[in-house]
Amino acid sequence: MSNTSLLLLILCLFGASYLPRLFPMLYFSQRQVPQWFSDWMKYVPISLFAALVFKDVFISANHFDLIGNVRIIAMFLVAGVAYKTRSMAISVITGLAAVFLLSMI
Repeated sequence: MSNTSLLLLILCLFGASYLPRLFPMLYFSQRQVPQWFSDWMKYVPISLFAALVFKDVFISANHFDLIGNVRIIAMFLVAGVAYKTRSMAISVITGLAAVFLLSMI
């Protein structure tokens, strides 16, 4: 791949990732967002995170795994730590440590 092609690829990828973020910001900077939309958007990060996490916790090797799944114990531990501390960093470190330690048992 030539340097010109590589530079063009980088610029296209930059545009593909930046423009979808730029247009809504420009559009909504001049307009007021409806209250119902703002209320609804508060749940989007939570639901996306839950969808990603629950898939990794409960599904392994293409089947639903409940028996002997240490990730379920770690999930409840992390949920308690996150609720108590409200810290993403502490929650992530707790989750990594819990999965590591529970896998050793």
